[in-house]
Amino acid sequence: MEAIFHEKQEGSLCAQHCLNNLLQGEYFSPIDLSTIAQQLDEEERARMAEGGTTTEEYKIFLQQPSGNMDDSGFFSIQVISSALRVWGLEITLFNSPEYQRLRIDPIIERAFICNYKEHWFTVRKLGNQWFNLNSLLTGPELISDTYLALFLAQLQQEGYSIFVVRGDLPECAADELLKRMRVVQLERPKLIGEEANQQTETEQRVQSNDWEQVIDVNKSISNDLDDDEDENLQHALSLSRQHMETEDEEADLRRAIHLSMQGFIQGTENSEMATSQNRTTDPSGTIAAESPTMEELRRRRQAYFERKQHLLPENLVHPEKQSCAALKANSVSICNWTTVGFKLVHPCLSQSTLHGDAFYFGYYCWCSLQYSNPDHLPPSVGLN
Repeated sequence: MEAIFHEKQEGSLCAQHCLNNLLQGEYFSPIDLSTIAQQLDEEERARMAEGGTTTEEYKIFLQQPSGNMDDSGFFSIQVISSALRVWGLEITLFNSPEYQRLRIDPIIERAFICNYKEHWFTVRKLGNQWFNLNSLLTGPELISDTYLALFLAQLQQEGYSIFVVRGDLPECAADELLKRMRVVQLERPKLIGEEANQQTETEQRVQSNDWEQVIDVNKSISNDLDDDEDENLQHALSLSRQHMETEDEEADLRRAIHLSMQGFIQGTENSEMATSQNRTTDPSGTIAAESPTMEELRRRRQAYFERKQHLLPENLVHPEKQSCAALKANSVSICNWTTVGFKLVHPCLSQSTLHGDAFYFGYYCWCSLQYSNPDHLPPSVGLN
């Protein structure tokens, strides 16, 4: 198939592609065909001028555009026929009465030119096989001998005009090659637009698959990020809960300290109130004496000792002079002191005097009695 010359469609130059595919080479260009079209226009203008240049028909002919070519690249059958005459080739209408009367089998012909709605293409025999060289196809299409007649009949039904090419075509490499061998086409060529559409669809599917893969990757990344965010969120919530628990514990501790301080203050106030009540009145209605200070106790004791010292008899001031009997009597008198816990209290002393040095004085007397040593008694002790 690579040996077969096949021009593909470019713009509206289908007449050029038809002629080159028929001749199997780049024999004609758009300029060549335009030149032929202009020559045909001049010939037609000259024939119209024969009837007079002042006639109405001639003026209308001059105002009309060319019927042999247009700006899109279309060329008429007259241009194609004139181009083929350069190579000594003629064209005959396939469905004309003259040709049909000949009853020629299409297989023995060399080539056909088909036209439908300003589109031209060639069907040619190369070697011993027929090929559809339509420029709208992606490549040559193999046509079997049995299918050729059906193919031409189908084109006629679709409205195509078919022309039979008569004459000797120029030699080509594909014709010589295919005379020695036959080819088999495994896949029929597609239309260029169809191939482009399929290619576009294929690219779209590839892009769609690529987009799906990208979306899947983005979803996986997003899920990973969501998992990481969830972990970070859970970690942040855990830290926040720990911080809140710590704050709650600190708040509870501050609240407990505050309540404890309130209880301590309240207890102190209650104690002060109880002390104040005790200092007011006793049950008998008498005013209770306030607790004396240490200095007052010392002064009272000193005054008491001085007063007792003046009242004591001589034998107590100088105990070494008294007899044993007198010591025993004094001991009995001293024993009238009563122990209160670790304190010694004499009945003559009020409870209010049992503070400070009174305790040590009583303890000294107690020790003296225990050891029955009159020398241990202080000289200022008063016995009642």
